[in-house]
Amino acid sequence: MFTGIVQTKGTVIRADVVAQVMQLEIEWPQAAMLEGLVAGASIAINGVCLTVVSYHQRTVRFDVIDETLRLTNLASLQAGDPVNLERAAKFGDEIGGHLLSGHIHCQAELLERNEVEGNLALQLQVPESHSKYILSKGYIAVDGISLTIGEQVEQGRFSLHLIPETRAITTIGDKPIGSLLNIEVDSQTHAVVDTVERVMAQHTQ
Repeated sequence: MFTGIVQTKGTVIRADVVAQVMQLEIEWPQAAMLEGLVAGASIAINGVCLTVVSYHQRTVRFDVIDETLRLTNLASLQAGDPVNLERAAKFGDEIGGHLLSGHIHCQAELLERNEVEGNLALQLQVPESHSKYILSKGYIAVDGISLTIGEQVEQGRFSLHLIPETRAITTIGDKPIGSLLNIEVDSQTHAVVDTVERVMAQHTQ
């Protein structure tokens, strides 16, 4: 499990696809951030839960299978790209964001960026299939970042308002228009919406 509180930004060292599996290597800014890491541990890369294959000093390697590449923006990674990093939560850790599984539901397109005196507002669009889970003031994870949805502009289109700290420690503030961002819908929102739909469908039968 993860919390959506990104710990740092890493740099892609290698992102080579061999036999439909990406061999992904990420460099962390400090070796101390990998203290206690073991092969088989889980780390969220842009919100995607990946398993550590091996590590050495500040570099960690992962294998990314074709299904993950199909569903997420990891497929577009190249050497030199920055990524959001979060190690798995431990029992007793403070949950500063909201609980996440690291399983991506869809991708959202960045449609607009509006910056006024350091305040940055983004507008994103999710596919129609997931628009029902976008609720004003609800939680959402965008590239692994726990955020609160601002206004629901129209079906599937919504705004995010970023504080300076979020922009400084994550990649989202530098994303250009047209970027595709990984989306994990809040599990409670997902459950409530699906339950209400199921109950309403039963009443109309």
